[in-house]
Amino acid sequence: MRGGHFAELIARQLALFEEESGDLIQACDDAERAYDRAARDEAEERYGEVLDLVETATDRLAELRDSYAEGLDDEVAEQYRAAFDAAAAKRFPRFAAL
Repeated sequence: MRGGHFAELIARQLALFEEESGDLIQACDDAERAYDRAARDEAEERYGEVLDLVETATDRLAELRDSYAEGLDDEVAEQYRAAFDAAAAKRFPRFAAL
């Protein structure tokens, strides 16, 4: 199997992530805006909040990817993970550090 065979599945998984994690994605957006508007003395704290939220979203994507990959043999799982990571990075670039 090549990564392209997973395209439809991964698209559905990413849509599900977006639906189920909409509040988290919105919180990331809000935190980034708060950081952009923060005064110099608040900026470090606001940036830390952004990083925490992005890490949480990144972890959720990785959990989604890894839970599916567990059911695949090693070679296919590697291909799936690569395809998932590429698609996730394209759709959710700030969460790309899977």
